[in-house]
Amino acid sequence: MKRKRSAVSPARLPAREVALEQFRLLLDPAEFSRLLAELERPLYPSLRLNLLKVAPGAMADLSKKYGWQVENVPFCAAGWWVKEARQPISQTIEHRLGQYYIQDAASMLPVELFDLYDSPFPLILDMAASPGGKTTHLVDRTGDCGLVIANDSSKSRITALRLVLKTWGAVGAAITCFPGERFGDWFPETFDRILLDAPCSMQGLRSTENHPMRPITGRERDSLADRQSRLLASAFRALKTGGQVVYSTCTLTPEENEGVLESLLQHYPNSVQVVDLSHRLPLPSPALRAAGELTFSPQIGGAARLWPHIYGTAGFFAALLVKTAPVESVSSSPPFRAWRASGLVELPRSERDSLARLLLDGYGFDLITLLESFDWLLYRRAEVVYALPHRLVVDFSSLPFVSVGLQVGEYSPSGFILSHEWAARFEKNCPAGRFSIPTERIEAWQRGEDLHDIQTPATQPGKIVLVQDEMGNYLGRGRALSDRLKNLLPARVVL
Repeated sequence: MKRKRSAVSPARLPAREVALEQFRLLLDPAEFSRLLAELERPLYPSLRLNLLKVAPGAMADLSKKYGWQVENVPFCAAGWWVKEARQPISQTIEHRLGQYYIQDAASMLPVELFDLYDSPFPLILDMAASPGGKTTHLVDRTGDCGLVIANDSSKSRITALRLVLKTWGAVGAAITCFPGERFGDWFPETFDRILLDAPCSMQGLRSTENHPMRPITGRERDSLADRQSRLLASAFRALKTGGQVVYSTCTLTPEENEGVLESLLQHYPNSVQVVDLSHRLPLPSPALRAAGELTFSPQIGGAARLWPHIYGTAGFFAALLVKTAPVESVSSSPPFRAWRASGLVELPRSERDSLARLLLDGYGFDLITLLESFDWLLYRRAEVVYALPHRLVVDFSSLPFVSVGLQVGEYSPSGFILSHEWAARFEKNCPAGRFSIPTERIEAWQRGEDLHDIQTPATQPGKIVLVQDEMGNYLGRGRALSDRLKNLLPARVVL
């Protein structure tokens, strides 16, 4: 059935009306009329495929399976609007297994702006990362090579970030919780790429679950703009010369967008290039040259201001900046924690090789080749084994992190048990150890039920198998017992 407009209501809100009056002065009458008309249309849900887990053409299979009517997001090849759906796109096993991420279409733009072809193992900082949608996009665009430090200054937002990265299956990511303003002095001239999706007033003219509109005072707006300027200056100091920063917000207020770029240009007049995005986007969406009494440097017009009527998105702003020369920085020591305090110990080669033989025999999984191609290492804490990016151990081992890497599995009295996250990420690398269930039992399985009266593999009672449907689509892990297939889907995955 068609998606109801009430899912993301375009109903008139006081906060939106206040914002509209402010933005009326920034558009000519014809464009403003187009904006008003667009705001009466539904904002369709959108998703981005996880190309670490599925092929680029996976949307065709999903659309056929669920009866979706979809349209590609024009600036993100892996992004799709779902314009019709029989059920919410959040209520599928593919979503729960991390095969796609539900994300506002406009929010897909920032990571797409980076050039990521010149460094096979880039070092990236996501300065304000939670809840993690753009972090997963960074991991996806790098193919999970290199290292993404996903930082957020709010402890209350770290749990969501951890869960999103686990569900995505990211190995090359480490989560930290520090003020973003400090990175420029702690790590000057360090990162190849930095994303600053800055905390903002969220005046995007579309109320969504993640970006609700609310009234905002001039004092709050100016306070946010001041913090955004400090964060962007910090990002620029932490960036290598020749590197790129993407600055973005989900607001349309000029003070938080063009005004913040103007502040950076004035602070570092000989070191900043604002890249002209007009040739990177299918439709022109230039930033402002002036707003009321504010005037901006000509090159700021090369940034992108996504008005809702241009792409059918929420309002958004993004700029791609290049650091053309070093900038002055007051270096200071970052926080320190000895690596041993993490409790992680590298697996000896003999134990690594033994684990690799076990996975090769049980699942046809070539662990050694995988570790070498991605430059990952295996570490152990108690009985749990993790894959970590080598770059973290070499360059950031003393930086206190909240979590890092991805759990491979754990040793138990019954043998080594592949983790849910590892199996969901790498099941396509496992030609063996799989078990198909009939179509009529899939709904019960997705509800988290054990399957009785089903013929399980008798060769290895208690073996962890990778459950699939009759077409080979992965459905989670199960334990093959003599009387049933025990369901090992985590509670958060059960439909």
